Amino acid sequence: MGARFVRAVLAGVTALAVAGLAGCGGNKAGSPGAAPSGTGVTGTVTVFAAASLTESFTRIGKDFEAAHPGVVVRFNFAGSSALATQINQGAPADVFASAAPKNMQPVTDAGNADGAPVVFAKNQLVIAVPEGNPKGIGALTDLTRPGLKVARCAEQVPCGAAATRVLTAAQVELTPVTLEQDVKGALSKVKLGEVDAALVYRTDTRAADADVDGVEFPESAGAINDYPIVVLKNAANKPGAQAFVAFVRSGQGTTVLTAAGFQTP
Repeated sequence: MGARFVRAVLAGVTALAVAGLAGCGGNKAGSPGAAPSGTGVTGTVTVFAAASLTESFTRIGKDFEAAHPGVVVRFNFAGSSALATQINQGAPADVFASAAPKNMQPVTDAGNADGAPVVFAKNQLVIAVPEGNPKGIGALTDLTRPGLKVARCAEQVPCGAAATRVLTAAQVELTPVTLEQDVKGALSKVKLGEVDAALVYRTDTRAADADVDGVEFPESAGAINDYPIVVLKNAANKPGAQAFVAFVRSGQGTTVLTAAGFQTP
């Protein structure tokens, strides 16, 4: 009787273990698909993300917290090059999302990434103008009109590098009145009326559509930026970081990103 009882208990434990492994396999961390559930994730997740992700990642962060009760997501939004420098200097972060692979590279080269970065979105430049487009800007070459004040990003940040590629390919010589350290800085110059136009991402004009209009131009198709994301090697909350990256890449995360104007990889 005792032996039969032991065999029954072992059989039950084995069945539960198999069922548990099957469940993990159906919800593998880091894979796209349905948003993962909140089991096993706790604490604070610190995310360093490109400035152009501010609105969409803030939304995704709230959705992630709702799916993982008790978890808090904290963001540091800035230019990707500045964030990479901060990470390599030891700033505490769990996840890094860059607006270009070039600005992710210093982090991976320094051995500060846990695995290979994965591209989760793409973004494209447009011309931001004040609402109503008072200067009648309709093309990239219009930015060279005498007296027109234009802002763009500095070369070392992704929006600046993309602008350089577009202008070079189109053989357009543009002299901006300011070079901003991130795309939100360039956009704010338009919102404040300090410039007549700025080269920014499509997602930025959509997020500020009450103040600015976005003018599409075909040359920007030649300089679309890939957005990579990675869990960091020294992440204090690695399970939380892995779950957040999986959430960004899930169907729920992708819906937020595409609604903001990002393109899928």
